[in-house]
Amino acid sequence: MFRLWGKIWKDNRLVRDMTFEEESADTRTHKVFRGLDEICHEFDLGRPIWLEKNITEFQRHSKARFYQDSFIEEIEFDCLEIQVIEED
Repeated sequence: MFRLWGKIWKDNRLVRDMTFEEESADTRTHKVFRGLDEICHEFDLGRPIWLEKNITEFQRHSKARFYQDSFIEEIEFDCLEIQVIEED
């Protein structure tokens, strides 16, 4: 089971969250991208751009935060955070 937790933060408060779950035998990278797509669809957001700092943070901690500089459109929150919470 692979689970990715998506959270929207505003003023240091958790505003909204959801968990993406998948049991496919696909690669971790594909699961992360599918999970991020599903989270963005659920939150009605455009897909964020992976900057070098996001990639490095995700590789080290299985967690990444996307701020305004990762989005093309204006966002009404501080950041979107994704975190792998379970993987086999």
